[in-house]
Amino acid sequence: MVKQATAPRRGVEGQINRSVILQSALRLVDRDGVDGLSMRRLSEEVGRDPAVLYRHVPNKAALLDGVTEIVISQLRVDTADPDWAGQLRAVAHEFRQLALAHPNVVPLMVTRPLATPLGQRPPGMLRPLEDVLALLTAAGFSGTDALHIYRMLFGYLYGHILTELQEVVERPEEPDDVLRLGLHRLSIIEFPQVRALAPALGSYDGAAELDRGLDVLFIGLETTMGKSSRTSG
Repeated sequence: MVKQATAPRRGVEGQINRSVILQSALRLVDRDGVDGLSMRRLSEEVGRDPAVLYRHVPNKAALLDGVTEIVISQLRVDTADPDWAGQLRAVAHEFRQLALAHPNVVPLMVTRPLATPLGQRPPGMLRPLEDVLALLTAAGFSGTDALHIYRMLFGYLYGHILTELQEVVERPEEPDDVLRLGLHRLSIIEFPQVRALAPALGSYDGAAELDRGLDVLFIGLETTMGKSSRTSG
């Protein structure tokens, strides 16, 4: 009688710690989405009893915060860069690349920081805030205005990346933009502007669109805050 091959055992070798658990959770989210993450499935992924996981991650909320933290903590800000606008542009593009690398984590990146009180957020989740504030105050902005700029920048980034990742194309194989986007379903009388913009809607370039929005944001900041916010020399 031929012995059937057994399925390879899942799990991680060596000592289990918070970092190992969170990296395993990130793999689950990348593969199966946020809804596919549970303590039971995570225990199967790492090959340990759930009780072992709870010693390092006390509940599901802490797990979600941790997954968010390990992605956001990869965002690097050069606080010594004298070109604050150029540095924020680089940060914005790095944020976009992280989101494209982990699209299933984007909903967590948008919602988890707001779902956790500021002082209870993991340090890695707060690091970009601290570093952007340091960059802008070193450039001469007041602390209050630096915070305002941070909120505007990341508010824009969240909206941009959600638009880029979540917009659904009805018929990707169709060369005609109206048909590819399903705009033929819209009345040309009721939606003439949308129909007319089919080529622009169909040729969306995420990186270029990001830069165009940043141009508008930075010009507005220089105009409205550049003179009043800087410390006098």
